[in-house]
Amino acid sequence: MAYMDQEKKAKIAAKIKPILKKYGMKGTLSVRNHMSIVLTLKSGKINFEGREQVNPYWFHEHYTGVAKDFLTEAFDALKAADWFDKSDPMTDYFNTAYYYDINIGKWNKPYEVAA
Repeated sequence: MAYMDQEKKAKIAAKIKPILKKYGMKGTLSVRNHMSIVLTLKSGKINFEGREQVNPYWFHEHYTGVAKDFLTEAFDALKAADWFDKSDPMTDYFNTAYYYDINIGKWNKPYEVAA
């Protein structure tokens, strides 16, 4: 059963902070419903053009260049707290350590490109 707590969040934060700094990004980590870790990007040097939730399975096909490099590193860092996925959707069996998301901006505050 998916489970996320503050201890796992701290482990992930230690991995994500250097990546944010490397790419000149500002973001926050939060735990949602004790099942997911969410990285919300507030601002940065990368132009993502708008507000959206990044699909962790298809972002490779929707982003290029530095945006793709950043997201690849960020998704890897979000898996830093002993993540595993033994799910089998064909048999309706879901067994993962936790879920992870990256949001670009929030519903009430869009992502800002920093100069």
